[in-house]
Amino acid sequence: MPEAVTRTKTGIKRLIGSAWLRLNGWRLAGEVPEPRKFVLILAPHTSNWDVPFMLALAWVYGIHIEWMVKESLFRPPLGWLLRKLGGIPIDRRAAHGVVGQMVDAFQEHDTLILGVPPEGTRRRSTYWKTGFYEIARNAGVPIVMGFLDFGNRVGGMGPVLHPTDDVGADMDRIRAFYVDKTGKRPESFTPPRLRIEDEPEALPG
Repeated sequence: MPEAVTRTKTGIKRLIGSAWLRLNGWRLAGEVPEPRKFVLILAPHTSNWDVPFMLALAWVYGIHIEWMVKESLFRPPLGWLLRKLGGIPIDRRAAHGVVGQMVDAFQEHDTLILGVPPEGTRRRSTYWKTGFYEIARNAGVPIVMGFLDFGNRVGGMGPVLHPTDDVGADMDRIRAFYVDKTGKRPESFTPPRLRIEDEPEALPG
């Protein structure tokens, strides 16, 4: 695609995203880290309304967020649309699993922003899913704390976390950041805690 056309499309998306945020009284906070190769936490995730706000923020930032989708959904007629929206096909039956496939994806791309909603559901649960942490840890890429705070009508990019061997300490940093972030339905937000913090043997590798 010609560079001028790409710039035009990006500019139009930025205008649409900015208009959406202004109409809803929202503002943007934080900068996109460089290099643009990281796992992006998408939280709190409590409502379908999270999607248009996330897209608006991405368009204003001028970034393309990719996300994991099971491979079977990429069949016609939805396949092209899922790819256009950033869907990455995942084969859950693959020998090296979902984490291994995403580690390979990070190794194959110079830039990749992988958006992961670690709550895994819009309903309140006990734990966050460990996938976002395992992918970043095994791929050697940082975790960026993305957020949608409906209470203060602000969203964007928070701190950068480089996973260490101390899962508890890493999660303490994540908990400290999200403690005052409010989802569309606050009662549905799953507090940031991983099962492996209570059951260390559950962490692969």
